[in-house]
Amino acid sequence: MPDWPHAPLHRLGQTGAYMVTAGTYGKAHHLHSPHRLDIMLDSLLTIASEFGWRLQAWAVMSNHYHFMAISPDDPESLRVFLSKLHSNVSRELNKMDNTPERRVWYQFYETHITYERSYFSRLRYVNQNPVHHGLIDNACNYRWCSAAWFQHNTSAAFSKTIASFKTDRLRVIDPFEPEPPAE
Repeated sequence: MPDWPHAPLHRLGQTGAYMVTAGTYGKAHHLHSPHRLDIMLDSLLTIASEFGWRLQAWAVMSNHYHFMAISPDDPESLRVFLSKLHSNVSRELNKMDNTPERRVWYQFYETHITYERSYFSRLRYVNQNPVHHGLIDNACNYRWCSAAWFQHNTSAAFSKTIASFKTDRLRVIDPFEPEPPAE
């Protein structure tokens, strides 16, 4: 079957590590408060566990999120996992805003990570994403990302190793990149 040219390809045939990025429709800032960010993060952690996806890193911002996870034996379950996540969060946000038919989520992109160096770079990228987007100076102080959890739950040596990886040359699909400064 030929690839559909108007949507991201989802090739979920192999188990292993995946990086996922998903964004809101029209880049709208639906997760604009601590309470809304809590709803999204709590739902992500709960539903990932329900589907057997072992989260390694995550970052939730007002209009998108990233996570790194190890798949269960059936990586195709990512579609159902994200469908449930997006449906549940959309329903909750739309109830709060009295907009029952509003479209909240746009689409998701996933990358199957097969190289250790790429995995380590992406771990750093996800953990540092709130800093990258200018939300905070120290990602460990942003409670909707895994940076503090990661630092607390890994050895100092491993944490230092991950911090040494560069992310500037990564090709991460992130349509939410900050605007470059005006010249």
